[in-house]
Amino acid sequence: MKKRTLGKDLTVSAVGLGCMGMSEFYGPRDDAQSLSVLERAVELGVDFFDTADMYGPHHNEELLGHFLAAKRQRVQVATKFGIVRKPGEYSRSLKNDATYAREACEASLQRLGLEQIDLYYVHRINPQEPIEETINGLAGLVEEGKIARIGLCEVSAETLRRAHAVHPITAVQTEYSLWSRDVEKEILPTCHKLGIGFVPYSPLGRGFLTGRFQEKAEFQEGDFRANLPRFKEEAVATNRRIADVISEMALQKGCSAAQLSLAWLLSKGPDIVPIPGTTQLRYLEDNVGAADISLSEEEQEQLEKATASLPVIGERYTQEGMKGVNV
Repeated sequence: MKKRTLGKDLTVSAVGLGCMGMSEFYGPRDDAQSLSVLERAVELGVDFFDTADMYGPHHNEELLGHFLAAKRQRVQVATKFGIVRKPGEYSRSLKNDATYAREACEASLQRLGLEQIDLYYVHRINPQEPIEETINGLAGLVEEGKIARIGLCEVSAETLRRAHAVHPITAVQTEYSLWSRDVEKEILPTCHKLGIGFVPYSPLGRGFLTGRFQEKAEFQEGDFRANLPRFKEEAVATNRRIADVISEMALQKGCSAAQLSLAWLLSKGPDIVPIPGTTQLRYLEDNVGAADISLSEEEQEQLEKATASLPVIGERYTQEGMKGVNV
């Protein structure tokens, strides 16, 4: 597995693993199956696992903690705080103050069974709480050794600059894929300028870009995509054209649509580390294979032009899910 560096010193596998779906949002969970995926990921050289305290809530960190304790594997763990949810509810509130950050961090350390979190993100930013105060609080946790590095999620370029002026930010995590390219306007250039790594989540469009969904999207009970605007029946017929273009070009390239989508992200800069999530071994192995695929400048341009010319119907999230996005 090839390596990449986020920020100054966080060296990780070129493709990471998003663990959220092992706990909720994509249908029923299966801990035994998830643990087998985690184990196989390590065997394949993946050493960058992404989680958050709100996944479950708490179950995802506990699952990862169980794996780390049983296997004694040294991987780089990124987790997050800032979204507060009640079990069984999708609705959320945002909390970023320093006191809560400390409480959340200590709880995450306990669930993960770690002495230090490698990368600690502010999951969503509350615009009512000054980012400087939040970062000052996290800087204190760095000084105490509870966290090694600070990250931000779904942040605006302006807020990112303010945060980085208080304490170095190692990475920004925001949705980025061939059908979600807003970050290219301001966030990516700002990250490159400041030496901040970028971690695209949902790099496969929550599975849509793999060509899985055709005439309509059908989901298991508990799959939150059923409520997302882009997956509504009236949107799928139009949006599938992007997936079709990717599939056609992947066929020409001799790889899967998922691999082409991930290879495109990897081609956007040496400090970009996508974190596709899966609970299936075959998808994990396919995703990891993207690290070995190179795209020429001509192929990148062809893919970008073909997909950018097609409309995308629907917002990324519902109104509730958009809380704290691009703050």
